[in-house]
Amino acid sequence: MKDIMLRIGTFLFKYRNQAFPLIIIALFIAAPPSTAPWGNPALEQAKDALALLIVVSGLILRASVIGYAYIRRGGLNKRVYADELVTEGMFGVCRNPLYVGNMLIYVGLFVFHGNPVVIVVGCTLFAFFYQCIVYAEEAFLHDKFGAAYKAYCRDVPRWTFKRGAFDESTRGMAFNLKRVVAKDYSTVSSTFIALLATEFYRVAVGSITEQEQARAIVLVLLLTAVLVLTGLVSAFKKRGVFKEI
Repeated sequence: MKDIMLRIGTFLFKYRNQAFPLIIIALFIAAPPSTAPWGNPALEQAKDALALLIVVSGLILRASVIGYAYIRRGGLNKRVYADELVTEGMFGVCRNPLYVGNMLIYVGLFVFHGNPVVIVVGCTLFAFFYQCIVYAEEAFLHDKFGAAYKAYCRDVPRWTFKRGAFDESTRGMAFNLKRVVAKDYSTVSSTFIALLATEFYRVAVGSITEQEQARAIVLVLLLTAVLVLTGLVSAFKKRGVFKEI
């Protein structure tokens, strides 16, 4: 079974940027988002608040990873690759902190959508996908770094966090906000676009009232603002504004 997952992980590592958004879109289209569970708007608001909290937690985790010790997760030529074994920063707390952050974002998006089928299927699928990708990465790192990687695996958990390790693993390091903006603005943008699009979808499939029409206009304006800000950050990045000194 692990060999099959390893092959799946190698495939997903190469095509995840194309496959993952398509899978999410397919799930969201297949099942409409929930409105008020059991006819209770307060439950819907509580669910959305929980979902946003999970999403923000994922974004903050990703920012802490990139801000302290960034490693290129895109590999080389879309293949698993690493020229050094990074064990400092958040990688001294968890072996896969970026992927944990990604999973939090995806779980938050699925909870925000609210349909039980989407939540269960989405969370299960993406947990499986990331486990497959991690198996592929671990096989490469084990072959390349041998005993050093084995020792790292014994010391640092794969998916959970090593208690009390953050201060030691970030000692002497400075948080680099410019790197966070330059490397992760597209993730932040796509996350908020997904949230706004989901909410717009929820409004569109509901009853058309003046209040809902006004809500839809606000969502379109917010979506436009996110796209404009994304374009501005991209332009500034190309001009070297976020270039590390």
